[in-house]
Amino acid sequence: MTFSADFTYESRPVRVVLRSGAAVTATPGEAEHLGLRRLLVVCGSRGEAVARAVADALGDACAGLHAEARMHVPVEDADRAVAVARATGADGVVAVGGGSSIGLGKAIALRTGLPLIAVPSTYSGSEMTPVWGLTEGGVKRTGRDPKVQPRSVVYDPELTVSLPVPLTVTSGINALAHAVEALYAPDTSPLIALMAQDGVRAMGEALPLLAARPDDLDARGRALYGAWLCGACLGATTMGLHHKLCHVLGGTFGLPHADTHTVVLPYALAYNAPAVPGALTVLGRALDADDPARALWDLAGRLGAPRSLAELGLKETDLAEAAVQVAGQPYANPRPVTAEGVREVLQAAYEGRRP
Repeated sequence: MTFSADFTYESRPVRVVLRSGAAVTATPGEAEHLGLRRLLVVCGSRGEAVARAVADALGDACAGLHAEARMHVPVEDADRAVAVARATGADGVVAVGGGSSIGLGKAIALRTGLPLIAVPSTYSGSEMTPVWGLTEGGVKRTGRDPKVQPRSVVYDPELTVSLPVPLTVTSGINALAHAVEALYAPDTSPLIALMAQDGVRAMGEALPLLAARPDDLDARGRALYGAWLCGACLGATTMGLHHKLCHVLGGTFGLPHADTHTVVLPYALAYNAPAVPGALTVLGRALDADDPARALWDLAGRLGAPRSLAELGLKETDLAEAAVQVAGQPYANPRPVTAEGVREVLQAAYEGRRP
């Protein structure tokens, strides 16, 4: 990538702990470091056992366990969680789980200003960003606010061992999407390019290893390292067409988050490719590939991930409405976005054909 002497980079204070067993052994220490004495632990129903272990480790510093996180953070769920945080007198929040749990923790932080500790169990990257999302009336709204940026992030490879291989793969490719779009964001920088390249390389190396041996702790740690870097790229830059497509497909049409990112990424990258030669060079080095869009499509297929929106339940009759929604909302993208162009991307992704 050509060096640019014209850029701005901003980082926010966050402590990162990455080690096996850290969910239970490090979280209480992070709470103490932040001076927190009554923490509400939030999670989804599937991650309740792990969240309960974290709550037990907090001991008297745990104000309660709220296991109602759901995908895309419906606004009514956020309302309930905020009420619970206030009722328990919490002075902080610990979010244990994937993007849904961390998203709910962020919703509480947004409304209350309470500091957030994230203990991720997937590779979504949300823990490294000031980005929040809420879904109301079938529409997902997102925004950025420093209040929702977790103050501490505890990465524990052991926490991800139970992540099923299909979700490991789609969650990992979801992380790659952050790095891909950060490379051609209007607010990218040479530091972002370095983080994106190493993040993509780490995740690209880890996923095949994990598909073969899901209990490989070294590969789990490598994937979390990649997710950290990719998430940091997401937190520091403005996302483009790929993320807007996924927000509409998830928020309006209810498609699963990580699966949708996995399907859409190669097609969104192929659409933007003519306008981003520098990004393609970086991705080519990271993936050891001449055509990064096809390499990502091949990776998903090789690891058994979904490769079409039809597989995820989207109806072909929904494509026109999705295209109108995506093209009708202004946002940064290196190539002009038109309803016709978006429709072509969605049609290719719907069919799952080679980009």
